[in-house]
Amino acid sequence: MLSIEEQLKIISKGVEEIINVEDLKRKLSTGRQLVVKLGLDPSAPDIHLGHTVVLRKMRQFQDLGHKVIIIIGDFTGMIGDPTGKSKARKQLTREEVLLNAKTYKEQIFKVLNKEKTEVLFNSEWLSRLTFKDIIEITSKHTVARMLEREDFKKRFSNHQSIGIHEFFYPLMQAYDSVSIKADVELGGTEQRFNILMGRTMQKDFDMKSQVAIFMPLLEGIDGKEKMSKSLGNYIGIDEEANEIYGKVMSIPDELIIRYFELTTDIHPDKLENIKKKLDGSMINPRDVKMDLAREIVELYHGNKMAIKAEEHFKRVFQKRLVPEDLQKVCINGQDESLVSIIMLAGFAKSNSEARRLIEQRAVRINDRNVTLKDSLILESGDILRVGKRKFAKIVLE
Repeated sequence: MLSIEEQLKIISKGVEEIINVEDLKRKLSTGRQLVVKLGLDPSAPDIHLGHTVVLRKMRQFQDLGHKVIIIIGDFTGMIGDPTGKSKARKQLTREEVLLNAKTYKEQIFKVLNKEKTEVLFNSEWLSRLTFKDIIEITSKHTVARMLEREDFKKRFSNHQSIGIHEFFYPLMQAYDSVSIKADVELGGTEQRFNILMGRTMQKDFDMKSQVAIFMPLLEGIDGKEKMSKSLGNYIGIDEEANEIYGKVMSIPDELIIRYFELTTDIHPDKLENIKKKLDGSMINPRDVKMDLAREIVELYHGNKMAIKAEEHFKRVFQKRLVPEDLQKVCINGQDESLVSIIMLAGFAKSNSEARRLIEQRAVRINDRNVTLKDSLILESGDILRVGKRKFAKIVLE
């Protein structure tokens, strides 16, 4: 096992805050395998790089030899996490929760080592609590403390309703830490109240408090807003290698180091060396960004696909050539509309999305922008291009 100093260096990379570092040092110094917790509420997201920030840190703990426990909140999910919400979340049925949990489990192992990950459902212990147990747990916490939570505080001051069941969410999540005897809990900065509640409750049960590690939110490829599918500024880990590579190359230069920190497993010493070279203008940011893109693609598609994606990018964007491995879209003579051709190529999920792409001047035929008003005369071999990275060769049937 690596020295405590080396483990701390790896664990601290990209972290927003650790509460507290001295506790973490003491736990690491015991030489035992630490229990590292991450709670996930099954709301079935399509995982993008923003979601992987915490998962990558969990993977680093695994690689350091510690025990990772993922807690699927099938019980707390039926309450609904009120974090950041201006009103109570819709409560999910158990069937919905279990279906969503299946999606989570399928996706998290693109980051975590499946053989070294224990996945538990918190209904295993929460469903066994008696009413007496619940009264005992709630008696140790006050309404005033609950109202310290920013979302509860705002709703209370705005005279918006707060369901009593919503107070149970942070308490139940905290009880998860008691049940598995967590040494460390990870989460995003928005989970601060819930995770610190776990530290408090462990003390109530005469346990040593877990260390809280908070990871920052990742900006999307626009460099402004938090990465979000609804904003379209995301990089999905299930996307094709060429798409991931191209999207990474589109991020602002000032985010290069941040993406290295939060979305890769690069060693802190190597990252510091890259940072010094960038700060000293000793290296072209584009070349560093290409290293970053290759690193990220390799994590989700392997080395061979990462190399191919880089070759594709150089061919299409640096040499401004059409990709060699073009997909084909077959159309019935001149009868197909531009919208339907885009749909046939799989470049839009709906007619309205296809029309929006055209209106945004994101659609080209043979490198010429086309509009909804244009009268198209297409021939076999014409190249359809949507956005910067999607190409198809038109074939007339």
